[in-house]
Amino acid sequence: MPRNGWARLGTGMLCAVLAAAAQLAAPGAAAAQLAVPDAAAQPGDHPAHGFVAADPGDGEPEPPGSPHLPALPGVPGLPGVTGPTLPANDAEAMLGAIPPSRVAEMKPATTIPGPALRPVPRADCDGDSRPLRGVQGRVTAADMNSPAADKGWTCNATQVSHHLTPGGFRVWRYTDRQGHTCAYYDTSFTAPANLLSAGGGPSLGVAVLDMSDPARPRLTTMLRTLAMLSPHESLNLSERRGLLAAAVGNAGTAPGTVAVYDVAGDCRRPALLSQMPIVNGHESGFSPDGNTFWVAGAGGYIYAVDVADPRRPRTIWQGAYYAHGLNVSRDGNTLFQSDPINGNVGILDVADVQARRAKPQVRDISRMTWPTASIPQNTVPFTSRGHHYLLEFDEFAFRFNPATLDDLAGAARIIDIEDPRSPRVTSDLRLEVNMRDQHRAANADPSPLPPNQALGYGAHYCALDRLEDPEIAACSFLNSGLRVFNISDPSSPREVAYFVPPPRAGKIAGLLPGSLAFSQPAFDPDRRDVWYTDAGSGFYVLHLSARAWPRR
Repeated sequence: MPRNGWARLGTGMLCAVLAAAAQLAAPGAAAAQLAVPDAAAQPGDHPAHGFVAADPGDGEPEPPGSPHLPALPGVPGLPGVTGPTLPANDAEAMLGAIPPSRVAEMKPATTIPGPALRPVPRADCDGDSRPLRGVQGRVTAADMNSPAADKGWTCNATQVSHHLTPGGFRVWRYTDRQGHTCAYYDTSFTAPANLLSAGGGPSLGVAVLDMSDPARPRLTTMLRTLAMLSPHESLNLSERRGLLAAAVGNAGTAPGTVAVYDVAGDCRRPALLSQMPIVNGHESGFSPDGNTFWVAGAGGYIYAVDVADPRRPRTIWQGAYYAHGLNVSRDGNTLFQSDPINGNVGILDVADVQARRAKPQVRDISRMTWPTASIPQNTVPFTSRGHHYLLEFDEFAFRFNPATLDDLAGAARIIDIEDPRSPRVTSDLRLEVNMRDQHRAANADPSPLPPNQALGYGAHYCALDRLEDPEIAACSFLNSGLRVFNISDPSSPREVAYFVPPPRAGKIAGLLPGSLAFSQPAFDPDRRDVWYTDAGSGFYVLHLSARAWPRR
């Protein structure tokens, strides 16, 4: 195959896989009319989208999920395929999103050293748990068709509450100046075709929940500016400034707007401060001081948007990098860029942008990859006992460059970045089902987002309970639900809890059985609770046992 054919194969692989997944996930989902870009909409005022039930009022029983039909085997795996590796700039240019003359100069990615690949030790479940037997993280057709499936499976985690509005990619927790606590999450999967194209219709918007009583989340409004109707993975929060922001995006990239809301005054009723046009959107990151909203264009550019005056946002730098997730060091001077096409993470010097210097320059400090890289999703920088680390997590189980479909589940890892010019993998956060042989054996398992060989049994988002000496990392794993790991010793992570909701709990018409755990979780440390969404079944508050989260 010609060299540029492999790059096109990588793009074609994603498009074909996602197109099939979108149809299989919600074949009955109707495209809704674009909503007027107002700041918010009232609870219960949902577009169609095949959403089978409006949000119940307090005290109302949950409507039933999918009919109790047998879960059928999924798509069997294909022989593994791996193409040649293309130079990073060639791969980007051939995909057509960035003109070849504008692709940024980047250091070549170095394959960093790390320990032998192995799954984390299994969780030791307490007597109140409903554990899932068999291979760690795997949910078979027999499991889904068993009586236990009606309640789902738990280990050291109990469900506190469940809000039915289906979820998406990000969950945030915020307490405003008045002491109100709120949850924010996107509902991207209520319009699966929107993940590929804005022509697929908007989602329901961004849900705002009053969490004064975590046992009874109350929907106060839906945010429906254009960016909130189609944020993809860009919904982000600056806790320091009390700003909620997003950019229009889809699975590749999309032109649209950035929207910025104030949530500090009353988190239950976010106030729209501004909207501005932008060329590419997909993911995002906030600088710790809350003055820069970084927009990742995936198949486009990275933008630094100055929101020091959130009523007058302005782009102060843009660079031609493929970028999935973005995160920023505590001082704002280092940007961690996840390259989804070339399977690497760049550590970038953005001190000029942080200092607002004229004609800012961004420079590569280093660029890393690892043997199991699939599609790097995002990162979280943290310190443990004063040492600097990066929690990195990949999505799915295939790779663009080199184009690879070989049961390569990226999962997650902790990377030592004490010397950012010479990083190394400290440990891996993987389940047994993420290992190649077990992943291949699970290819025909039922899944709401087939095929498993490319999309199933992979990680998507992780989050930490705190950025200094964190105890736990909570990660969403497709098919495997929410998994919680103790990382107090970064070199020896271990699983301590999990929650796999009932496989037929989904509230989107036509959704196949299984867990669509895509979202970044959030934490309520005082209560020892974790919040996350399942894209099919909604928002969950989970309480972890002291065994799982000692809160030292």
